Amino acid sequence: MTNSSTTPADKNMKLVEATNLVAGYLPGINILNGCNLYANQGELVGIIGPNGAGKSTLLNCLVGKLIPDTGSVMFDGQSVLGRSPHEINQMGISRVFQTPEIFGDLSVFENVMIPCFAKRDGAFRMQGLASVGSQADIHETAEKILMDVNMIDKRDMHAASLSRGDKRRLEMAMCLVQNPKLLLLDEPTAGMARADTNNTIDLLKEINQKRDITMAIIEHDMHVVFSLAERITVLAQGTPLVEDTPENIKGHPKVKEAYLGETQ
Repeated sequence: MTNSSTTPADKNMKLVEATNLVAGYLPGINILNGCNLYANQGELVGIIGPNGAGKSTLLNCLVGKLIPDTGSVMFDGQSVLGRSPHEINQMGISRVFQTPEIFGDLSVFENVMIPCFAKRDGAFRMQGLASVGSQADIHETAEKILMDVNMIDKRDMHAASLSRGDKRRLEMAMCLVQNPKLLLLDEPTAGMARADTNNTIDLLKEINQKRDITMAIIEHDMHVVFSLAERITVLAQGTPLVEDTPENIKGHPKVKEAYLGETQ
């Protein structure tokens, strides 16, 4: 994979920090209750917790989909609150959802060209695909990204025919075109066979290490979390219960009680 970073990440500098977030979708019903989260530059952070703990709600606050009632969200020295999801994406935050968001009727190559056009022109123009032969810069960028994610051999395949793992790989390629600083992943291996899961783990590790992209991952598969995360935050009832290294999280009594349903 080609390293697009110019300088190595300083893992002692906070890239994103959410502080004292209180948020919900209905008046008077809070999902987040004083929630805090941070990730340093280049760090890979895991977020776990039982269903309803507020994991996806937290990500919604980070990308501007949900405005918290109180609290702050700072990214790269700037507040994201009050900005549109598009503006936040332009700042350098990208999100990958549980179900890969790709264009099934288009080829793999055409899928990657769409964000290439959007990045260059500010918006995607449908006539762009028809005249791709004359778009040497777009062609080159799309090929490079597909090589980075080891999908160049599948460039002419229809996206709908890909395996779940390759659909995720394609979606990652589309995200990388934007050169994000922070990648938020919501259940990135959901529905995958174990082989695809392991391939996705390897891909995320490679992206994190060679592109210095900070990642925050929500995942129910503990194999994925413990394989990737340098630090894990456990949420319970919208509040961080404990934050520690994967090794310490595994045997933490509060985690066993809240997340695994075990008691001492």
